[in-house]
Amino acid sequence: MHELTGSERITNILQRQPVDRIGLFEHFWSDTRRAWQEAGYLAPEERLADHFGFDMDLQGAFNLTADIHYEPEVLEETEETILARDGNGALMRNHKLHDATPEHVDFLVTGRQQWEEHIKPLLTPSRERIDFESYREAKEYARQKQRFFCLSGGHVFELMKNVTGHIHMLTGMALDPDWVLDMAMTYSQLLVDLEEILFAEEGWPDGIWYYEDMGFKAKPFMSPGMYRRLVQPAHKLSFDHAKSHGLPVIVHSCGYVEPLLPGLLEAGMDCLQVIEVKAGMDLCKLYREYGERLSFMGGIEVRVLYTNDRAQIDEELLAKIPEVKGHYGYVLHSDHSIPNTVHHDTYQYFIDRGLELGRY
Repeated sequence: MHELTGSERITNILQRQPVDRIGLFEHFWSDTRRAWQEAGYLAPEERLADHFGFDMDLQGAFNLTADIHYEPEVLEETEETILARDGNGALMRNHKLHDATPEHVDFLVTGRQQWEEHIKPLLTPSRERIDFESYREAKEYARQKQRFFCLSGGHVFELMKNVTGHIHMLTGMALDPDWVLDMAMTYSQLLVDLEEILFAEEGWPDGIWYYEDMGFKAKPFMSPGMYRRLVQPAHKLSFDHAKSHGLPVIVHSCGYVEPLLPGLLEAGMDCLQVIEVKAGMDLCKLYREYGERLSFMGGIEVRVLYTNDRAQIDEELLAKIPEVKGHYGYVLHSDHSIPNTVHHDTYQYFIDRGLELGRY
């Protein structure tokens, strides 16, 4: 087969149709780019997607904070962290010096009453919530580079968690499920409405990428039954909207989410990313069970890359790539983001070797 463009390659991979090689994409911590730039590997304005020849580009365009006009209220600041309340009424402690998951300190919304009083009335579609310019520029840049372009952003599980925190949201699933379903459907409808506004003006992307961290180590945050009752209807609403315009849906989820896959497939997911090994996800096992109906991106143990040991990288790639490329539905990606402890030459070797093994 002749060499495909990135756009052609990812399009085929998401449909599990023949390609010249497996796809290529990656996420990085901002610290990593800074370290590699300081070491002279990257020019100041050089994009990692250009530098490594990725097949995809992502761009977020929506502000889904409840009160988009709220100025974050800083309660405490040190040399390393900042504690502030945001427009969701959530009090979060963020690290200032490097990327990290924020510490959940306190939440205004702990149940249905606060949701209905303080948050739900604000979640209306408006142009103010949309960054038309960044979407337009990213879409055009991807077109010039012949890369597959996705609108990306959080979906309902992530958005609810940002308002209530995990504890209140998960407790609500058990004690007030109709409240959680209402939150999920409200956010999903907001996404659909904002997509309609954006795409009517700026054109449709090639696909939709939703972030939904629905698991932790060895378990999902909810049972398959709870997923089907409380989250799947919201997924199906927005996934169906994408499918009605011929757009594939890629779902990112950290953590162990294998029990949720049948429900996600029913909702219309086309590709699962990131397949986190340390949480218990097994790429080859999932491929053997779902590879004829689902594409995969990730599942390569990033902790192997931490070692900067090429022999270990070879072993990891040889154990997985020859098998998971079988149905043409795989994109090379680590099982998380690349930290600055991974050397630039190590990462370059990883993708060179992975793509070598992934040729058809």
